[in-house]
Amino acid sequence: MGRVSQAQARENRRRVVETASRLFREQGVDVSVADLMKAAGLTHGGFYKQFASKEALVDEATAHAFAERAGAYGGGAAPGPDARAELVGAYLSADHRDNPAVGCPVAGLATDMARSEEDSEARLTYARGVEAFARQLADGAGEGDGDGLTRLSAMVGALVLARATRGTPLSDDILDTVRTALTAPRA
Repeated sequence: MGRVSQAQARENRRRVVETASRLFREQGVDVSVADLMKAAGLTHGGFYKQFASKEALVDEATAHAFAERAGAYGGGAAPGPDARAELVGAYLSADHRDNPAVGCPVAGLATDMARSEEDSEARLTYARGVEAFARQLADGAGEGDGDGLTRLSAMVGALVLARATRGTPLSDDILDTVRTALTAPRA
């Protein structure tokens, strides 16, 4: 078997990162390299030609997941109240709850990042992604405004609880209650 072209190597790497991004959000970062490469349609041996380690892939897949979701949530720009309410509605939806592989990396990767080394690149990438999403959710009232962090924390907590109770009426109640609380006009 001959060597792959540089273009094919880049395509293979892209496929592995995208596949890892989905699998890690859905199943956690403990997915084996063999299972990951199989899901990407590539051989296990090809992994080490592309990545220095699994940790390097976790970092790259985490960054990819945040970039992908930032695009889905308006490209990172702070939305106005109507757009923010739409974002909250989409985030706290049954569709998002039921599809973690393509969902928010804040919720999907939280427990894995909590267990990772404090100075790991993936954890630092994750923290930057959390900060960026919180800024996007802020109302822009001022420097140091914790409003975005409050919204993000409520959204992520609700999504995690709704996923953990999926299949019960409580799951939908969690999504509905928090969505209503975050989108209700302020007095």
